[in-house]
Amino acid sequence: MADTAAMPPLSLGPASVASGQRHLLGIAGMTAAEIEPFLDLAESYALLSRSRKAPRDRLQGRTLINLFFEDSTRTRTSFELAGKRLGADVINMTVATSSVNKGETLLDTAATLNAMRCDLLVVRHGMSGAPQLLARKVEASVVNAGDGTHEHPTQALLDALTIRRHLGRLSGLEVAICGDVGHSRVARSNIHLLKALGSSVRVVGPPTLVPGALADLGVSVHHDMERGIADTDVVMMLRLQKERMGSGLVPSEREYFRFFGLDQRRLVLARPGALVMHPGPMNRGVEIASAVADSDQSVIQEQVEMGVAVRMAVLDRLSRGGYA
Repeated sequence: MADTAAMPPLSLGPASVASGQRHLLGIAGMTAAEIEPFLDLAESYALLSRSRKAPRDRLQGRTLINLFFEDSTRTRTSFELAGKRLGADVINMTVATSSVNKGETLLDTAATLNAMRCDLLVVRHGMSGAPQLLARKVEASVVNAGDGTHEHPTQALLDALTIRRHLGRLSGLEVAICGDVGHSRVARSNIHLLKALGSSVRVVGPPTLVPGALADLGVSVHHDMERGIADTDVVMMLRLQKERMGSGLVPSEREYFRFFGLDQRRLVLARPGALVMHPGPMNRGVEIASAVADSDQSVIQEQVEMGVAVRMAVLDRLSRGGYA
């Protein structure tokens, strides 16, 4: 497998945002004025969810299809819960047992989905750009649930909502994104969103996983963990994405944790009360110590909770004609 971490950051051009704003395919190119209404609506849904209430008629009569070409129990379940809480008919298509696994092309799949007349399509795919292709061919509104090493926009939205709930703002914050940044679609979406909302972003990790070309995204690149997280407001850890790596990018998990793992000794270098985040799934003892993951500074479980609220907001807004 090619070492994609050594490649420059992927750009799919203006289509990443979505033609006509009917879709949510990426954060790149979105403005604060386009992002903040998603966060505001998600905040209201978070409060409703905690009170065990939801507008179950919002998507009544609409059909949501979760089309996942890659496994992701957390994200798929979050979208399923979001759709059901809004009253949609939710269908989970299992690609491993579908016609896709028997040789059907992505364009054939698009034709099939059009025949089904679904209203909302959530797509996760291992190939960068697959949701963009489907968005050009289907009548439904498409939500990118992660494509290759490109973007994962709803993860960035839920991360932003979590930060805003705790720190009250995003503008003027120092955020460190640490770990396997080069292979991470989560990191790319977060970089675009945080910068659009006025945060300064650092990326931290070994040169094999945090290539210098990432500086083209307007971030500062650090290959020393202590310096990278010093005086930051948020420390966001990422897992090693072994399924996307070539061999030899890290000597061993033990050595990786020794130099780039987040433990209590390193966390004290960040600002007092700095938030600890992780998109999951976590590898305890590899990129983060259990004591830190379970500490009072950790908002990892709240990220999961905010994921449902954000996805409710996204499905709601797109079902009402986009976010213009």
